[in-house]
Amino acid sequence: MGSARRVAAALLQTLLPAACALCGGRCDGVLCAPCRAQYLGGSRIRCTRCANPLPDGSSGACGRCLSHPPAFDATLAAADYAAPVDQLLLQLKFGGRLALAPLFAQLLRDALLERPDFILPELLCPVPLGPTRLAERGFNQALEIARPLARSLGVKLYPTLAVRVVDTPAQSRTGLQERQRNMRHAFVVAPETAWLVRGRHIGIVDDVLTSGQTANELAAAFKRYGAARVSNLVFARTPPH
Repeated sequence: MGSARRVAAALLQTLLPAACALCGGRCDGVLCAPCRAQYLGGSRIRCTRCANPLPDGSSGACGRCLSHPPAFDATLAAADYAAPVDQLLLQLKFGGRLALAPLFAQLLRDALLERPDFILPELLCPVPLGPTRLAERGFNQALEIARPLARSLGVKLYPTLAVRVVDTPAQSRTGLQERQRNMRHAFVVAPETAWLVRGRHIGIVDDVLTSGQTANELAAAFKRYGAARVSNLVFARTPPH
């Protein structure tokens, strides 16, 4: 059902006139050159561990990551989750505009090229969705981003490396403590692929990193199965409020 919906969405996009996903103007791709330059053209100084923005002149990890280190070791983010870029993510996740996924992958690759300190993972795993959410949406937006990203980086993709065993509710409207409770032990490494994790550098791919609870729990699962290092590759990072 998910693949059928993905094909239908892609077919619909080929039949409609190309329009910029932000300004609505005619363009050859999903984003016009002026919008891309204005909203996605620059890089920011970020915490190397969680990708939260840092003040100019800063470097390394933020204070929170130094005092309370997460299970993951590094995070790469291409943009901030803020207007109007947040609309791109909403169009992908809830509008089924799957043509945005390769754009996110390209911007992530560009962000990686600007981070010579970022160590390229040995394999990629998209954040898995629970069966209820996957049935509702028809696709996993993290996997849609991970496919073209893996190809562009020359890194192997293992979509079923981890399994979500707790079908958590939507986390966007929950507080930090509730997110922590919801995500506790939500993931396990699939027994048939556990050997791939031991001693390896795993890259977690997702559309957005908000509180970091999902990434932290998934990274912790990989570490329990012997991963040497875990890095996040996310299109957008929600800045602290």
